[in-house]
Amino acid sequence: MQPYSIEVEQQMQRFYHSLSEKDRRRYAAVEALKLGRGGLSCYIGQLLECDDEAMQLGKRELEQQDGLTEILHQFQQGVAKEGKI
Repeated sequence: MQPYSIEVEQQMQRFYHSLSEKDRRRYAAVEALKLGRGGLSCYIGQLLECDDEAMQLGKRELEQQDGLTEILHQFQQGVAKEGKI
C-alpha cells in the first residue's frame, strides 16, 4: 500500500530525520492518525522507520499536550474575566 507518491515519501523522510526524537514520535503519530488504523499506520512506521511503540508514545504526548493547552486556555479565560489581563 502506498498512499503517498515517491516524492512526498522522500520529503516526509527528510523532514522526519531533521526532527528531534520527541518531535519524530509526534510527527509519526500524526501521520499514522491521518491515515487510520491497521495497515496504513504500519505503512508510516515502515516509511519513517518508526516502531509502533514510539508512535503510540507520540500519540499520548500529543493528547497530553492538547489537554494542557485546553487547561491553559480555560485559565486564561478565567483570569481575563476577573480583569487581570
